[in-house]
Amino acid sequence: MNVLPQHTPPYYAAQGAECQLFEHAWQQQLPLLIKGPTGCGKTRFVEHMAARLGRPLVTVSCHDDLSASDLVGRFLIGQGNTVWSDGPLARAVRNGAICYLDEVVEARKDTTVVLHPLADDRRILPIERTGEELAAPPEFMLVISYNPGYQNLLKGLKPSTRQRFVALSLDYPAPDIERTIVQNETGVSEIIAGQLVRLATALRCLTDHDLEETASTRLLVAAGRLAASGLPLGLACRAAIIDALTDDADTAVALREVVRAVIGDES
Repeated sequence: MNVLPQHTPPYYAAQGAECQLFEHAWQQQLPLLIKGPTGCGKTRFVEHMAARLGRPLVTVSCHDDLSASDLVGRFLIGQGNTVWSDGPLARAVRNGAICYLDEVVEARKDTTVVLHPLADDRRILPIERTGEELAAPPEFMLVISYNPGYQNLLKGLKPSTRQRFVALSLDYPAPDIERTIVQNETGVSEIIAGQLVRLATALRCLTDHDLEETASTRLLVAAGRLAASGLPLGLACRAAIIDALTDDADTAVALREVVRAVIGDES
C-alpha cells in the first residue's frame, strides 16, 4: 500500500479523452474501472489525475491473499490495549482521497464485495467490527484496474461489481505518443526512442510465440534508461525486454532475432 501526497502532476501523455472522463467521473462522484494491458500506463495515469485534481492518492496492489480486513482495517493489540487500525480503504474515505486498487481481480472475490456500498449511490463504507459507517465525502473517488488479458472464469469481476463503475479502456499508446513518452522518461534521443517503439510494434505483432505478455511501454522505458546510462542499445533491449518477457530459450532466440532486425547487434 502506498500513500502519495500530490503536488505537481507526474508526466502523462494522453491517448484520447481519458483525462476528461476521469475528471468528470470525479466531479459526479462516480467510481472508475480502468482496463488495459500490463505496462500501458494505468498507474501513471491515476497518479497524474490525482495530482491534477489536488487529491491525495492511496494505492493498493491487490494479490491473492488480500482480505477485506487488509482493506478496511482490524483490531491490533499493543501495550495491553486493543486498538482499531484503519486499513487503506478506510483511511482514503476519511481523508477524501482517491483510492486506487491496482489489478483488483487478483484479490479474493469476497474482498471486492466490501466495495459495493462505496461504489453505488450510497457511498458508504460499513465497518462491521466497530459498528461504524463511514460516509464518503464528495472528494473521495474509488478507482480500480485490471488486465483483461488475464481474465478467466476464476479471475474476473462479478457483474454486480463491474456494473457499479464507469469504465475506461487504455491500450499501448500510438507510436508517436509512445516515442514521446520514452524520450521524456529516459532522456534518449528521438532516434533511439523511435527504434525502441519500432521494436515494440514488431514484437506486439508476433502471434506464433507463447508469450503471456508483450513488450509494454514500461519495458521500453527500462531499456531506454539502460541505454541512456551508456549500455549498448541491443544489450539493453535484451535485458529489459526479451529476458523480461520469456524464460523459454527458443522463444528468446526468436525474439532476439527481431531485436537484431530492428536495432542491430547487441554490441
